[in-house]
Amino acid sequence: MTLDGRGGVNFAVYSRHAEAIELCLFDEQGALETARIRLPAHSDGVWHGFLPGLHAGQLYGLRAHGPYQPSRGQRFNPAKLLIDPFARSIVGATEQLSLECDYLGAPVANEGVLAAAPDLHDNATRMPKAQVLDLAAELRAGAAISPRPDVPLANTILYEAHVKGLTKLHPDVPAALRGTYAGVVSAPMLAHYQRLGITTLCLLPVQLFVTEAHLLEKGLRNYWGYNTLGYFIPEPGYASGQFANDRTEFRHMVDQLHQHGLEVVLDVVYNHSAESDTFGPTLSWRGLDNTSWYALDQAGQYLNFSGCGNSLDLAQPCTVQLVMDSLRWWVQAFGVDGFRFDLATSLGRDPLLHHNFHPMSGLLTAIGQDPVLAGIKLIAEPWDVGPNGYQLGKFPARWHEWNDRFRDASRAFWLGHHGTRGQLARRLTGSNDCFHHDGRSPLASVNLLSAHDGMTLADLTSYRHKHNLANGEHNRDGQDQNFSANAGVEGPSDLAAVQSTRGQWQRALLATLFCSQGLPQLLAGDELGQSQQGNNNAYCQDNETSWLAWPGAQPALIEFVAGLIHLRQSHAALRHPHWFTGHANGAATEADIAWRRPDGNAMAGVDWDDPQSRSFAGLIEVADAAEVTPLRWLLVLHAGDEALTFALPPGRWHRVLDSAAGWVLPDAQWDAAPACKRAVIAAPRTVLGLVQHLSASVSPLEAPT
Repeated sequence: MTLDGRGGVNFAVYSRHAEAIELCLFDEQGALETARIRLPAHSDGVWHGFLPGLHAGQLYGLRAHGPYQPSRGQRFNPAKLLIDPFARSIVGATEQLSLECDYLGAPVANEGVLAAAPDLHDNATRMPKAQVLDLAAELRAGAAISPRPDVPLANTILYEAHVKGLTKLHPDVPAALRGTYAGVVSAPMLAHYQRLGITTLCLLPVQLFVTEAHLLEKGLRNYWGYNTLGYFIPEPGYASGQFANDRTEFRHMVDQLHQHGLEVVLDVVYNHSAESDTFGPTLSWRGLDNTSWYALDQAGQYLNFSGCGNSLDLAQPCTVQLVMDSLRWWVQAFGVDGFRFDLATSLGRDPLLHHNFHPMSGLLTAIGQDPVLAGIKLIAEPWDVGPNGYQLGKFPARWHEWNDRFRDASRAFWLGHHGTRGQLARRLTGSNDCFHHDGRSPLASVNLLSAHDGMTLADLTSYRHKHNLANGEHNRDGQDQNFSANAGVEGPSDLAAVQSTRGQWQRALLATLFCSQGLPQLLAGDELGQSQQGNNNAYCQDNETSWLAWPGAQPALIEFVAGLIHLRQSHAALRHPHWFTGHANGAATEADIAWRRPDGNAMAGVDWDDPQSRSFAGLIEVADAAEVTPLRWLLVLHAGDEALTFALPPGRWHRVLDSAAGWVLPDAQWDAAPACKRAVIAAPRTVLGLVQHLSASVSPLEAPT
């Protein structure tokens, strides 16, 4: 849809296999169909035509004529009004859309093929309508947003949050703004981000989505939003109604974040659409040209790399155009700073390679060369559920990737599951086994302890098993292997010893996250002590289970996280953007990193693979021009249940981080802190950070014996 300067609108609809495409115009309320026009021209699979006299605000829908042959993959049914896949705005209710099917009666399957007659009842009165917008005006509004902060990668702190859940229960956010785009940038929230030191908000899906039929039947709702219908449209359910329209409120959110030095990255879902499987609704792509938009097998049935019933065919030019236009729209019209791609392996599946992943697939290459997308952050979830779906470390050089190996190794080390010191050390230093190739740096790794999909940090240390009965799937959904622990009691406990152990675990895990190379990502609420009562798949819990419980926040934990982030940002040794070599580099006099056992001796090969020992230390010396006095760092990690003495390298050491005690010492207080010389005692389940001023003299008598 393009509003033309000649006083009308040009429409162009891709459908290679349709016999005709009709454009349906509606009155201002969308209730009455006022005209039905067949698009007159058909060029290279695109049906198109110019309609004079139309203006911005006009409502419209599409009808597609062609064969209804599910056994051959086609589902044309002109009785069903379809939404323009490229619509920039729609008007009408979306809550029940997943019930809008194109066939009669209960679905019948014969080896996965729909066996049913087409439903010839017109559904236009129930369907939302696309709305003509002045695209040039929308782009001008996007250009007026405050410039992107362009936070350097080495300083990036990611914060994964849900627009609604972030503020829905916040008592200091104005009631009208809770759970909305405007609430995200309310004064209390901006103060919280800045207090923590967050640089980049990663928002769960905000593109228009719908709730699946099976959830509607249970009285539940799709909370996370991974079921996209409108790839150009902000989700209207997150709008407060306090602005001219949803788009204006979304721009206000981005503008305010930018003004406060914060970036916004959107979680986007281009691997599948909201039309679900063979028996799902017909809303847009399925009815326009099913065999062109979706990846199908030789029998014309859906390939399901997403696990959600369908997979968009991202090798087709029309689909590549949809994704690229959508990405550019969010950058240009809404000012966003980056994208996190859900199930990103699907983006690189190439039909010429039997739908296997290739990092130079058509879509990934198009993203990499696009000048509009140059400079924005690209984050992949490097897996899907299809064959050979796990592709960690395989994305092109500009990409960053969620690193589940960091997550699992950190959990296993601290919470008593099978793991070794060698496995954790590799994750601490950027996972070179995954990313040290093709010019990639440790910053390719997005390190996380928890995410929306899985247990929160509090639950990770309180439950050994998932508790997902509220989802209505008999606890069968969600991951079974969580590498979690409960300190002897499943769920909430008032026992002081249990609470102490859980707190030590949480702070040790957080210290591990923020003292590791790569991009750290914090799940919103982990700094508060947020619990989901053991639910590790709360995708349909649009209630207090998922909304952040601000009244129950733990101030001490918030301060500890803020201290960790400040420590990381202030010292290059904790966010070193290059691979450690084990040798002296630059102005350093010693190896950039050296590993030590608790007795002070160097770690040997056998030490790394010993599954019984959970204690070691890393000695780090990285030249940093920003530091007036060069520093040497010693990070001590001790996951044991008893206190342990660590021998120190020669010199005076100041302890600046103690996760077991729950404090991080501000830089200004370092010199006044008591000095350690020969040894330091690590409490159970702790990360210690010690610093040494390299200008201080070292006496041979201070060397450990």
